[in-house]
Amino acid sequence: MDKVPLTLNGFESLNEELKHLKSNERPNIIRAISEAREHGDLSENAEYHAAREKQSFIEGRIKELEGIISLAEVIDPKKLSGSIKFSATVTIIDEDNDEEKIYQIVGEPEANIENNKLNVKSPLARALIGKEMGDSVEVRSPGGTKHYEITNIEYI
Repeated sequence: MDKVPLTLNGFESLNEELKHLKSNERPNIIRAISEAREHGDLSENAEYHAAREKQSFIEGRIKELEGIISLAEVIDPKKLSGSIKFSATVTIIDEDNDEEKIYQIVGEPEANIENNKLNVKSPLARALIGKEMGDSVEVRSPGGTKHYEITNIEYI
């Protein structure tokens, strides 16, 4: 299987989520299922069915996190410099409307566009990788072609 690139913060965040699910959520849901069973007939017990559904979600997420963590390759941005690579924090300006945006290029499991964490496999990240400060990039997306100028590259 392929390694999953992660930043150190992303790796630690996933580890914390896994610990929380195992030490808090899993025991809580087991307790909730036990209490719901005590209410009698399970076929018409909404609390029981809701608790079992939540348990299924929690166990699925635990397995997903364990899989990601077992394949994780933590990339230390402090050892990187120069052109844009994984874990770079990049400032770009939309050449059409002069809007400035700042993104960090991260692995798929930690990507979250609302937090300016850009999936390394996204069209924008792929266009940015290997470029230098001052370069312009063209990104084709379903919404049309966009042009950006790279104004800053940092490895934090």
